[in-house]
Amino acid sequence: MSQYSETLVDVPVLPKDGVVANAQRVKDRGLRLVAMTAVDRDEASVDVLYHFGHELSVEHSRLTVLKGDTVPSISGVFFAALLVENEIQDQFGLTFEGLVLDYHRTLLLDGDVTEVPFRSNVKIPPARSS
Repeated sequence: MSQYSETLVDVPVLPKDGVVANAQRVKDRGLRLVAMTAVDRDEASVDVLYHFGHELSVEHSRLTVLKGDTVPSISGVFFAALLVENEIQDQFGLTFEGLVLDYHRTLLLDGDVTEVPFRSNVKIPPARSS
């Protein structure tokens, strides 16, 4: 069972191969990236939510991926996405393909951390030697 209700907001679901094209479409329409959010959907998957805005208007879209899967980076379209994508890598253990600047899970985490914070059952090797 999902941890949140699907009926709260009708958020369009993106196919994995449509994430970057969608980001480019909204940018071409004059919207900016407001935020990205990662949410555990269930034991096997994570939702990555994209929030775009222009003036007082906001649009959302969602990509659902299996935990441990890769996610296409939109940092080539919205450069600032590199910060939140690196944060999601650090906190949820997802991997963003095509990041313009990849901190390899050390943007927020110390290199000696061996567990993904929001997925404590996932062990990772230290990023650097002690």
